[in-house]
Amino acid sequence: MRKNPGGEETARPPRPAAGERGTPRGRRPATVTDRQARAVRLGPRSVAALVLISLIGIAAFGWPLLADSASGLAHSKDAPWLFAALLPLLLAVVAATIADTGLDAKAIAMLGVLAAAGAALRPLGAGTAGIEPMFFLMVLSGRVLGPGFGFVLGSVSMFASALLTGGVGPWMPFQMLAMGWVSMGAGLLPGPDRLRGRREVLLLAGYGALSSLCYGTIMNLQGWPYIGSLATGVSFVPGDPLPENLTRFLAYCLTTSLGWDVPRAIVTITATLTLGPTILKALRRATRRAAFDAPVEFTNG
Repeated sequence: MRKNPGGEETARPPRPAAGERGTPRGRRPATVTDRQARAVRLGPRSVAALVLISLIGIAAFGWPLLADSASGLAHSKDAPWLFAALLPLLLAVVAATIADTGLDAKAIAMLGVLAAAGAALRPLGAGTAGIEPMFFLMVLSGRVLGPGFGFVLGSVSMFASALLTGGVGPWMPFQMLAMGWVSMGAGLLPGPDRLRGRREVLLLAGYGALSSLCYGTIMNLQGWPYIGSLATGVSFVPGDPLPENLTRFLAYCLTTSLGWDVPRAIVTITATLTLGPTILKALRRATRRAAFDAPVEFTNG
């Protein structure tokens, strides 16, 4: 209590809360979380669909390692079956997401725009020495829009780019799966609502480099069995013990694909560090304006 000039006692004004003390007008307190809007949020059905498609993909990539010498190992035989399974499973992910959280026209439109942008970026490097600029866009999009959206975006972008560049072949379904995993992994990185600024960009650059190397290694599993008939020290030998084949596979990666994987990682790091802050802001601004999290309300006209 304090006395005013007339001698009357008056109550002191309430003290500002800890988060409000010293906060300039128009600026949010530092403790307020910048909650990130998501175009697609994973629910139980979406998670089940993603787990199923990932297990099928792992089996498709890795089964030659466990095959005997009498097995037909050319992925040209199993690729059509994988592609035939992949498209319905991608639709299942979308359908499960609609059933769980809803997927409106705004999210589909953003998926189309980003997939077209990714498909247009891929021919810029034409695969020369691993220069593939689409990787950084897939990483940034998966970070902002979430793992479910990221998986579908990565797969659709690779499919569209294959049609655009004429790169349709037995490797295409494997590329769709691998790119879907790259973009989905970015959506699973920690701190989507709190981590901002330089630390987030460094996190995404590091993840982009690692995922670029992993993408090349995983795709080697698709092409490596083709050289099983060649008598070289890095050739795949059907029926050999798994440790021996894995040793040859490591030597194969080091001697053949590392010259593409490392430049891909460098391009991804460079693009993320230079263009990442601007693109992250643009994507987050687009998701806020699209108001994916806002409930739909119908009013009588």
